[in-house]
Formats: sequence, C-alpha cells, structure tokens
Amino acid sequence: MKKNLLLAAVSLVALSAAAPALAADLAARPYTKAPAMVATIYDWSGFYIGLNGGGGSSHATWDLVGFGRDGSHDATGGTVGGQIGYRWQSGQFVFGVEGQGNWADFSGSHVGAISGFTNNTKIDAFGLLTGQVGYAWNNVLLYVKGGAAVVSTKYDASFAGVGLGSSDDTRWGGTVGAGLEYGFAPNWSVGAEYNHIFLDGKDQTLTGAFGTLAIHTKQDVDMGLVRLNYKFGGPILGKY
Repeated sequence: MKKNLLLAAVSLVALSAAAPALAADLAARPYTKAPAMVATIYDWSGFYIGLNGGGGSSHATWDLVGFGRDGSHDATGGTVGGQIGYRWQSGQFVFGVEGQGNWADFSGSHVGAISGFTNNTKIDAFGLLTGQVGYAWNNVLLYVKGGAAVVSTKYDASFAGVGLGSSDDTRWGGTVGAGLEYGFAPNWSVGAEYNHIFLDGKDQTLTGAFGTLAIHTKQDVDMGLVRLNYKFGGPILGKY
C-alpha cells in the first residue's frame, strides 16, 4: 500500500514538471499565414516577330492620257508575309512600331471603254511601316495603326490575246488599320487585322512591241489578315 502511494506521488511530480515545458512548446509554434493568391498579368512589352496571311482587294482605275476614263476593276487575291516590331506598355495603354512585308497576288482586269483593250492590274508585293496605339484588357489587345505603305504593281494591256505593252511600278502611299490580338500563352498571340492603303494617281507608260501607251492609274487597297506573333520575354506577376 505504501509502495503504491509512493509511485503515485512520484508520477504526479513528474507530470507537474513536464506540463510547463509542454505548454512552452505549444506556445512557441508560430502562426503561418496562407500564401496570397497570385495571378498572371500579361505584359505586351518587348520585341516580337510573326507571320500573317489573308486576302485583299484593290480598286484600280485606268485613264488614257489625253482621252479620259478607260474604266476600272477590282484586283483581288491572297497574301502572305511577316512582321517584326516592338511594343511598350504603360498601364493599360500599349504603344508600338512595326515593319511588315508581304508577297501578294491581287489581280484583275477590265475591257477599256475607250480603247477596247483588256487592261490588267496585279499587285505582287507590299510593305507597311506603322505606329500603333492600343488598349489592353490583360491578354486582349485592341489597337489602331497608321503610317507609310509601299506597293509593287504590274500593269499590262492586250488585245485579242496579243500583248500591247506593260509597266512595273513601285509606289509609296499611306495606310491606316485596326486589329484585335489575343495572348494565348506567355510568348504567343494570335489576332485579326484590317488595313487600308491609299495610293495617289500616277502616270504609266506601257511599252511593247507595238509602241507605247500612256495611262494614268489610281488605286486603293483593302485587306484582312490573320496574324501569329512570338514575343521575346514573358508575363509579369501581380497579386489579387
């Protein structure tokens, strides 16, 4: 009996001594705050390079110099090319510069009202050098653009299948456009774009085996493009 009472007393003393240490251990454990949720914010800044393709139409008018309007036609077809540019972002506003070069096959013809000749126009290449201003909703960018354009065009006239004369022309003009682009990955975006090219009128001399033919031509170009861009760099991170 005395032995049992002595063991109980020793156990009670040991438990009493261990209790403060156990409480100290429990109190020493720090509170850990749950990590903040982090969202990816798309950054449009940086250099980019890409490909484009689509279709277009040029409305071309022909005048016989000294005689008057010989008619007009639409030269339509496809185009493919590439672009390279740089953008920088300030808040939700995005600014940029871009150079674009395309091969094209916009062709068409009409029979002249005065001459009776078949008048053919073909745009085989064009280039654009533009500035951009846009507004971004995270990875969606809406922008407008404008600048200079250069267009390579071929003209020729024929009668009953016989070539009468031809001319090549490289002409500078202006361009305006608008586009919508979607960033579907940190470095990749896809978009759609519309462009209009203004070209002033210019005299042409068609030269062939039967002599020369003096004409005055004027044309504007409308086109729609689908674009794929790769941007060097990645997204920035922000917090909810």
